[in-house]
Amino acid sequence: MPKPGDTYHHGDLRAACVRAARELLEENGSAALSLRAVARRAGVSPTAPYRHYADRDALVSAVAAEGYRELTGYLAEAHPTPTNSNDVSDVAIAYVRFALDHPALFRAMFSEPCDPTSPERQAATTAIREYVANLVHQVAPDSAVDPLSTAVWALVHGLAFLHLDGKLDASDPDAVATRIRAAVNAIRTAALPA
Repeated sequence: MPKPGDTYHHGDLRAACVRAARELLEENGSAALSLRAVARRAGVSPTAPYRHYADRDALVSAVAAEGYRELTGYLAEAHPTPTNSNDVSDVAIAYVRFALDHPALFRAMFSEPCDPTSPERQAATTAIREYVANLVHQVAPDSAVDPLSTAVWALVHGLAFLHLDGKLDASDPDAVATRIRAAVNAIRTAALPA
């Protein structure tokens, strides 16, 4: 943590604010997140974050954009070129695993108000949406991609929040993976090729 005397100059204030916001989210949830709290955590003056973020929503948008980029990495790492429903299951499991590994970040990405005009946030959400659409197109090229990709994303996203909120037991990673595979298999049976 920076010393109180180190409040004027900062090498990368934007990154320090995002890092401080993420730490505060993880420690105390979104209720404790404010630009003043971020400034204190980053060791800068109370007005310094305003140089990059007009308000709390703009800061949350920057945090969310970083989260979307990290989520994209999780998904690509799970399976870089998915071609069948088993691959889709691997990606779905990675999505839920990301939510469980980064609950506060995931909630900030999807539950917190964000600045809808943020180009960074728009680019990051577009990348996720396109990834899901491309995944569905690879697996089911003859299907109506938009409705099917929306259904797959909604299913997996719902599973992530059900696990996060304790509605489904998340204590056993293997049981979580089995549950997700079964849900994706149900969609496959209904709409995806084997």
